[in-house]
Amino acid sequence: MRRKFGIIFSILGIFGAAAAIIVFLNVMRPKPEDRETDLAAPSVFIEVATPTTTTVDVVTQGEVRPRTDINLTAQVGGRIVSTDRSFVNGGAFKKNDVLLRIEDTDYQLALTRAQARVAQAQQALNQEQAEADLARRDWEELGDGSPPSDLTLRLPQLRQAEANFQSARADEREARLNLDRTVIRAPFDGRVRTINVGLGQFITPGAQLGGIFSTDVAEIRLPLSDTDFATLRLPIAFTASDAAPGPDVILSSVVGAVSHEWRGQIMRTEGAIDTATRQIGAIAVVNDPYGAGADQGVPLAMGLFVDATIKGRALDNVYVIPSTALYGRDAVYVVDDQNKLERRKVTTAAVTAKSVVVVAGLAPGEKVVISPLRGNGAGDAVTPIDSDDSQSRATPAPPTTAAAQR
Repeated sequence: MRRKFGIIFSILGIFGAAAAIIVFLNVMRPKPEDRETDLAAPSVFIEVATPTTTTVDVVTQGEVRPRTDINLTAQVGGRIVSTDRSFVNGGAFKKNDVLLRIEDTDYQLALTRAQARVAQAQQALNQEQAEADLARRDWEELGDGSPPSDLTLRLPQLRQAEANFQSARADEREARLNLDRTVIRAPFDGRVRTINVGLGQFITPGAQLGGIFSTDVAEIRLPLSDTDFATLRLPIAFTASDAAPGPDVILSSVVGAVSHEWRGQIMRTEGAIDTATRQIGAIAVVNDPYGAGADQGVPLAMGLFVDATIKGRALDNVYVIPSTALYGRDAVYVVDDQNKLERRKVTTAAVTAKSVVVVAGLAPGEKVVISPLRGNGAGDAVTPIDSDDSQSRATPAPPTTAAAQR
């Protein structure tokens, strides 16, 4: 037992000595100096504001429509005896082409009767003129020198004969006009939209024969906002002229899985604001859309929905910066000489998915922050990095459009 207790006390003595040594070392270890840790300022990409000249375009959309779209209406009744081969859905025709013919036998007979009445009225008028001349000579030979009365000179009868003659001539012109109306001619160059009648069908005056539209000019109504009008400098109720031509327009659409473009021009703007959308329509015009105005043989077909890029005016001394620099609608951050952030309100002329055109609020040489600020704000210190020195970031392209997402 004594031996066991001796071993235990020896072990406890060893552990106690080790603990004492550890405590002594901790007490004697020099304490670390307390000092503040300096945090590095966050890095931001910047772009130096450089004034430049750029063109601001406006992007919108619209539907192609003909300038003239009408329904052919019969002015006389009868049976249709012939139709032109162009009088089919989609058929093309030229001005004054004969589209339909109505049976004209009754109208030929009516013209013949009218011509006969003209001849009779002419004969009666000639006879009455002769009798009036004879009455005047008799009065001059046998009269007492006083002025003759109208009845003595047969003037009422002469006027009646003249009126009958003019009435007969009017009937003849009417009969000839009705005869001419049996031939339905195209009033302009165009195409057939719909047909409502066919060969052998009897029609009455006022019957709808079919729908046609002109192809000399295509019109596209392009809705524009007030900002778009300011960008293009277009007034309300604008009408293009030689002295003040309208902006050029590029129309584009996909036809047959192939993208096509057509060239046009703004010719006028509407004189009233759309109460539903608060926008104003600008009318773009493309001449000869099925001929010279076609793109590689593909016409600007009526009813086609197109994207329109209206060429805007050139802006001088503006700043083109990436859209990532814009905070809200009208604010950017710049880095001052002390590398601190400053919030700056700017005026923009165009905002797209890639670029912003600033017309006021920046000065040449200022450092504009173009990378996101994660929790930093005005007055915070940053480390600016010129975007031109970074190879990992692509340079934004200058803006080509000024329209917001519609």
